[in-house]
Amino acid sequence: MSKAVAPDFALARKVLETEAAAILALVDRLDDRFEQAVRLLLDCRGRVIVTGMGKSGIICRKIAATLSSTGTPAFFLHPAEAIHGDLGVLQSEDVIVALSHSGETDELLRLLETIKRLGARLVVITGEPHSTLGQAADVALDCHVSKEACPLNLVPTASTTAALALGDALAMTLLVTKGFRQEDFANLHPGGKLGKRLMRAEQLMHLGEHAPIVRTDDALREVIYEISRKKLGMSCVVDTADRLVGIITDGDLRRHMADTPDLLARTADAVMTRNPVTIAPDTLAVEVLNTLERRKITSVVVVDAAQKVLGVVHLHDLWRTEMI
Repeated sequence: MSKAVAPDFALARKVLETEAAAILALVDRLDDRFEQAVRLLLDCRGRVIVTGMGKSGIICRKIAATLSSTGTPAFFLHPAEAIHGDLGVLQSEDVIVALSHSGETDELLRLLETIKRLGARLVVITGEPHSTLGQAADVALDCHVSKEACPLNLVPTASTTAALALGDALAMTLLVTKGFRQEDFANLHPGGKLGKRLMRAEQLMHLGEHAPIVRTDDALREVIYEISRKKLGMSCVVDTADRLVGIITDGDLRRHMADTPDLLARTADAVMTRNPVTIAPDTLAVEVLNTLERRKITSVVVVDAAQKVLGVVHLHDLWRTEMI
């Protein structure tokens, strides 16, 4: 058996320090060219097509995915495949974002003729802004690194990390400029744990015949029956115009039982809690959970602008969001 070799933690730390320094060096290079690139992406009426070879191509896939997930239609185009038949995807209203550390990647240079002929716009992220690719671009963003994190200074490491960070900076600046909101993000991420966390109250609530509702003049016997039947430990109380005026919980009933001998002869409005906590139907699940925890309650009523009951969200309904 070969002798186990202990990991070189000094080298690992050096790699992380080198890559962190490469990202920090980009901060002072943000200027009007970055602003121009954001403006091109913002004004794009077609798609954003991200392209690059090798390790840069892998970074391109991530940038395209980040843009798409934040409201900017984008996809990755392999430059070698492009020159063998896939050039047809390019359109005049597209913006092409090309990654090449040298700025002389042959497969990318061969795309220039088509890009210029169509009149599509070109943003280049490169370590050599004065390269052929950089000079052909509408905007060239300087992503130069002093050295790679590779001990041989050969493997793309710091350069790809810097390019990824610059792509993220573009995507996040674009996100804020567009006014992209949590609700928009939820619409684009319906699956998985993240999508569940961003569900809205209207997707979680008990509604219709499943929502416990009584009227102010209903006898407590009817209230108890409604609470028991709907199994949420509470009931909404509405007036003659169907507007929410209060709630009655199991706890309310228990407290009144000790002090009110003729409790069952009373009506709902005699024991209800007035002005209960309410939320709008578009409230995100994370906000619903925050409301329940902050108010120390287990249910919250969903109402419309006229204070009419749309449904009830119970703490147990949030289990499927995987937040609890």
